[in-house]
Amino acid sequence: MMTLIRCFLRDDRGATAIEYGLIALGISTAIIGALATVVVAVETMYTEVSEKVGEALP
Repeated sequence: MMTLIRCFLRDDRGATAIEYGLIALGISTAIIGALATVVVAVETMYTEVSEKVGEALP
């Protein structure tokens, strides 16, 4: 039983998985933030175009 506990305490493979998970979380957060900015810009552009087309029509 003590051997099993020692092996468990020395095993650091889980720490590596957690580090990769945190890196993936950071990258995905940056991508989502950038996409949110792009969505707002595109929505504003389409609204402006729609208003201008509405003004141009009789």
